Amino acid sequence: MTRNRLPLLAGLLLGLSLLAAALQAAPQLLDRIVAVAGDDVITLGELRDKARELVTELRRRNPASMPSENQIVNKALDELILEKLQLAEARRLGITADPETVDKAIRRIAENNRLSVDQLRQALAAEGMDFRKFRERIRDKIIISRLINREVTNRIQVTKSEIDQYLAREANAPDAKREVHLMHILVATPDGASPEQIAKAEAKAREARRRLDAGEDFASVAREFSDARNALQGGDLGWASLGQLTPAIAELVAKAREGEVIGPFRSGAGFHLLKVAGFRGGKRAERKIVPQTHVRHILIRTDEVTSDADARQRLQQLRQRILNGEDFAALARSHSQDPGSAIKGGDLGWVNPGTMVPDFEEVMNATPEGQVSKPFRTRFGWHILQVLGRRQHDETEEARRLAAKKAIRDRKAREATEQYLRRLRDEAYVEVRPDSGL
Repeated sequence: MTRNRLPLLAGLLLGLSLLAAALQAAPQLLDRIVAVAGDDVITLGELRDKARELVTELRRRNPASMPSENQIVNKALDELILEKLQLAEARRLGITADPETVDKAIRRIAENNRLSVDQLRQALAAEGMDFRKFRERIRDKIIISRLINREVTNRIQVTKSEIDQYLAREANAPDAKREVHLMHILVATPDGASPEQIAKAEAKAREARRRLDAGEDFASVAREFSDARNALQGGDLGWASLGQLTPAIAELVAKAREGEVIGPFRSGAGFHLLKVAGFRGGKRAERKIVPQTHVRHILIRTDEVTSDADARQRLQQLRQRILNGEDFAALARSHSQDPGSAIKGGDLGWVNPGTMVPDFEEVMNATPEGQVSKPFRTRFGWHILQVLGRRQHDETEEARRLAAKKAIRDRKAREATEQYLRRLRDEAYVEVRPDSGL
């Protein structure tokens, strides 16, 4: 049995205040099962904790515009269901997070908050959060991230023509409409939706449009109607350049007026409504001039057989042979232990600042053009290098294309992730228990 759409829980779930009161009156409800997701269950305690997290996040983002308690509880349950299903899929695929990785992630969180791990533990305790549960959540987030990377992100392809189209949209956008603030409502349809399901979703989207036309606030309607993951935030997509939008949506938005609502229109995900909340002029790409160094090197690695002294002596001899007139490239091909560059005579090409390890870059920057450095050590072994040239390189076009590729990849990854999660949700057995005691 598969239940494709999460039903409204108005008749099943109490508001957060009533939920908290029930928990205080009957702590044993913490372990009561409120939903089944695949082979896993969701307890009332988990639902309470997730709802509390959402309240904290929403208050931090926009304390003046909070969803209703029912909407928060519905969203909390939906997120828990997706988390359970993703973790189950990760287990099926053998995706894990080892303790060392989790420890590193916790240390980064502590450092980002300018705390030690012990101080982080104390801060969490002061907020009533058990550190063991916190650690489990970090582990689960790492596992889910690895699942999405494997099943979605790593499969994203960006073509040259997509980059060209992105840059063309950016170039052709009027200065006053280079960036747009969009708000979004999605009425989702499952993969392989029947005509009845499509008709029902379209009717729901048209009802949302009717209420918007009647003057209701877009954010309020989004919280009630939207199936998108940002529904609780009122469907706010924030600011984006026209180039970041899909070509079809960019064309619709470019023709729209500020404040106009577009749709409903259909995509593979379902029916969409967009509100053009505002336009503004974005910055045009500035020229990017980068100092580059053309360098080649010879590397001798150290090991049980070759000591630091041996490697240094061999390079001193090779350097002297180069100074006596022997060809650097020929000696590099014969002696260098860097397989990537040895075949090219030690040539590393034109190098940008920050590309090489600091020890190498320091010697490279200090070596006059045309000269050969003395032997020096990095973590890779011992080197000598020769600077073949220096230049100021205009990387504006490469930077624009790289930024375009990243923006397209990010958009496609978001869309593909939404599609993947909907499919995971639609194909799973999910049951919200009406007899759960809520």
